[in-house]
Amino acid sequence: MLHPFMPFITEELWHALGERENDLILAQWPAPNASVDADAKAETEWRIALVREIRSAKNELGIAPGQRLRGFVQGANDRTCGWINGFATGAQRLARIDFAPLGESAPKGANIQIVVNEATFVLPLEGIIDIAAEKARLAKALEAVTKEAKSLEGRLSNPAFVEKAKPEAVEKARADHAEKSAEAERLSAALARLG
Repeated sequence: MLHPFMPFITEELWHALGERENDLILAQWPAPNASVDADAKAETEWRIALVREIRSAKNELGIAPGQRLRGFVQGANDRTCGWINGFATGAQRLARIDFAPLGESAPKGANIQIVVNEATFVLPLEGIIDIAAEKARLAKALEAVTKEAKSLEGRLSNPAFVEKAKPEAVEKARADHAEKSAEAERLSAALARLG
């Protein structure tokens, strides 16, 4: 398997491991008898999704990536509970989350709620950010980006612009509209997470 990357070394090793009829370059490519473990794949995808969602939520709310948060789990089935127990150290390092014991309820107040598969992960924000200021910042940014998206939408719905403008200008306006619409959705989701 290493031969394409380091042919001189693997050729030497090939002959050093025993008597060979041919050089390694002429040998048959190995046909490993391996299969994908569906459970391991599902757990890995779950871990990736959880870390991505936590990092994304922290970024949306302006929480420093290294800021440790406490995580509470609600509605997890037995399989997910096993995954959580096995991923506690990984979650601490990759997402800076310390999971509370399973079954412990999250404190009341402003929380981030992240849903991965069937489980809801609740991250309390009390003392981490100024909730009112963050809501105001997100609302102001959402208002500005929505205004820009509507302006671009109006330009694109104008037949005179689409027909007379250069194709590059029309494409740029479409790309900008898509970008602004996606940003508005992201900001709306961040506002919804704050409640």
